Amino acid sequence: MIIKPKVRGFICTTAHPEGCKALVRSQIEYVKAQPHSEKGPKKVLVIGASMGYGLASRISAAYSYGAATIGVIFDKPASGARTASSGWYNTAAFEEIASEDGLYAKTVNGDAYSKEIKDQVIELIKKDLGKVDCVIYSLAAPRRTTADGTMYTSVLKTVGESYTNKTINLKDETVSDITVEPATEDEINATVKVMGGEDWKDWIKALDEAGVLEENAVTAAYSYIGPDITHPMYADGSIGKAKDHLFATAKEMTAEGRVKAYISVNKALVTQSSAAIPIVPLYISILYMVMKAKGVHEGCIEQMCRLFNEKLYASVPVTDDEGRIRMDDLEMGEEIQSEVHKLWTEITTENLSDHADLAGYNEDFYKLFGFGAEGVDYEADTDPAVMIPSIG
Repeated sequence: MIIKPKVRGFICTTAHPEGCKALVRSQIEYVKAQPHSEKGPKKVLVIGASMGYGLASRISAAYSYGAATIGVIFDKPASGARTASSGWYNTAAFEEIASEDGLYAKTVNGDAYSKEIKDQVIELIKKDLGKVDCVIYSLAAPRRTTADGTMYTSVLKTVGESYTNKTINLKDETVSDITVEPATEDEINATVKVMGGEDWKDWIKALDEAGVLEENAVTAAYSYIGPDITHPMYADGSIGKAKDHLFATAKEMTAEGRVKAYISVNKALVTQSSAAIPIVPLYISILYMVMKAKGVHEGCIEQMCRLFNEKLYASVPVTDDEGRIRMDDLEMGEEIQSEVHKLWTEITTENLSDHADLAGYNEDFYKLFGFGAEGVDYEADTDPAVMIPSIG
């Protein structure tokens, strides 16, 4: 079949296997070309490994240090005329290329919040690796079902009072004001349940009690802070409350001594999650223009390669005064934020192309689903049925 992008809302309902493979390979080639620190993990579990920062983390660990990796994903294979999810194709490509390069890579597909998947992962670690020395937690799910059967759904809302600011309609490329209403207390609590640190801690506890964590193992989860413009929607919003819980959980786990736990505060990038947050896509589009003009723009793979090689596995992990790893250091630089703020105050529908890198935003969005990769013939007849070697 000829596979074309079909966008609905904030997601693309199709994905291209050859495009995903080409983009995974390009990330691998990037990491191979970078200098690597001597110290690094050798047996890595990545929870949420099929896209974005999770996939980039798996690639960085494997190709910086030759690490064996187990990935946990929640993706769908192709079915009839329906393509697989891009995460499925990314994982298939990574496993295939890693195998060619003599690297161990296996994957477990299912709900990472469930005990069933935790048990499957533990058995795989016992069977193949014995123990792991690094656990990356990179889940970005909209809902979670807990052990008692309760389903919690996260919301993208403010806390305390409504917030009005500029946003962009990506479909017709217009800038307008949007008002976001505050979350209820129940909605805030549900968002913390989904996106906070409870499940991260459950994973570490399960791994530790099963005896599959190396002594002095390291774990990291990902967060975002951003500028004042996005604070009501993110850092101070319902998501921010969850991220505060995530950070508190890191401190708790480190104090308990099971692992050394870190929060990595990453740069704003186009992801399936960020595309759905009001105000944020417009900010990202402006940020892209400014950082590219200054020559300091980074995508997921550049961020994660730098995290592993310069921050997390430095001789002493590089953190701020609160113990967080700041991968947003370039984004939050005074010169960058001053220019972003200036453009934000001036931007309108009429000057959008002069003030924001909308083309770059759209390019990154379509690449999430395997479209726009160099060297791929998107007019060619393509088989959507692709196997993940370790799953089938």
